Amino acid sequence: MNYFNNFIIIDDDKINNLLCRKILEKTYPDADIQDFTEAEKGFDHIVEKYSNPNYDGRAILLLDIIMPIMDAWGFLEKFDKLDELVKNRIKIYILSSSVDKRDMTRAHDNKYVEYYLIKPLTKESIRLIVHVLHKRLGLSDK
Repeated sequence: MNYFNNFIIIDDDKINNLLCRKILEKTYPDADIQDFTEAEKGFDHIVEKYSNPNYDGRAILLLDIIMPIMDAWGFLEKFDKLDELVKNRIKIYILSSSVDKRDMTRAHDNKYVEYYLIKPLTKESIRLIVHVLHKRLGLSDK
């Protein structure tokens, strides 16, 4: 069983969200995939779904950096204020077209960011992400 069977995409680019969704659906057909073009709505979804103590799901979040109103850095500041229960259920990956070393360093220095991925998402990269998370938790990928 895939322990990380929930995926959240937050990117203001609808085409990127669609591409990510298609890759995730092909790679993990049973996955629950939510995508948001507004970071605030994605944040609210995370709070609503993952703060429920009776829910035991975990999610991989693919977060773009540059978005209107709330960018990734603002999102991460708000995320830091959430209950530990929620923070432990969400694994955040920056998925950006930015190759700016300052963005990469800032992401690397953030304790909630697992890794910095350059767009586009690939089947190989998402499989590797899930495999590494499972290995870290001593779980099977099956």
